[in-house]
Formats: sequence, C-alpha cells, structure tokens
Amino acid sequence: MTTLLVPEAGECGAGSSEQQAVRPAFLPLYLLLGIAFGFVLSRSEVISWFRIQEMFRFQSFRMYGIIGSAIAMAAISIEVIKRIQLNSVSGERISIPRKELGSGIRYAAGGTIFGLGWALTGACPGPLFALIGNGVSVMVVAVVSALAGTWIYGWLRPRLPH
Repeated sequence: MTTLLVPEAGECGAGSSEQQAVRPAFLPLYLLLGIAFGFVLSRSEVISWFRIQEMFRFQSFRMYGIIGSAIAMAAISIEVIKRIQLNSVSGERISIPRKELGSGIRYAAGGTIFGLGWALTGACPGPLFALIGNGVSVMVVAVVSALAGTWIYGWLRPRLPH
C-alpha cells in the first residue's frame, strides 16, 4: 500500500519536522465521513446564518445547546481516551498534553478574533464547506480568508510571544 507523508501536528502544527504516514485507502472513508458531517450540519440548521444570528442576539438557546452538548461529548471522549489508553491507527499511544493557561491573554485574544470572524461571516470555520456545498458561494471568500489568516499566523508565529 502506498503512503503519503504529511507533517505531524506538533505544538499547534507549526515548526514540526516529524512526519506521519497517511494511508490513501482511508481517504474515501474520510470523504464519506465529511459528507455525512456536512449533511448533519445542514439538516440540524447549525450552518444557518439565521440560527447563528439568533445565537449572537440571545434570541434562541438552540445553538448554545448544540455547542454545549458538543463540549460535553468532547470532554467525555477525551476522558475515555485517557482512561483506556487508546492507540492511534498507526499503533502509537494517544497522548493529550495539558495546556498551560499562563495569563490567559492569548486565549482571550484568539477567542475574540475567532468570535468576531464568526459574527462577521455568520459562519464558524467548521461548516464553511457545508455552506458552499449548499450553494452559499459567497462563503468561498470566507474560506480563502481563513486560509490566508492561517498562512499569516504560520508566518508570524516565530515572531510572536508564546
């Protein structure tokens, strides 16, 4: 089986020279999972600009309930991964390093920038492709902007205080 080598996601994915093998045989599965995820996002109206607007105007609990249940599920999943010491597909033990809060300024700044982008575009980065798939072609601008912002951060990261 042919494998592709991609940089491993180390400290925020930047600056790592290690590489991890990706098996192309799994790519169709990942594509199907992505399509299923986009379908669920569409049917649940999580990608609806109107639902997001309701959330930011505190007019509906719907989105807060969805986000809260996602956070709860992620917390439970991480705890299960830690307790039963799961291994990755390649056989390596999955370890989740603890985050250092420090002063918390970087998290507050990052969260503020993320929230402003979300409020301005009316879309979280996760469902951008689902929105494009639903015919909201203006979201191509948001995808290009998100990629540009990611590239700029990667370029600036060595110069930023961490």
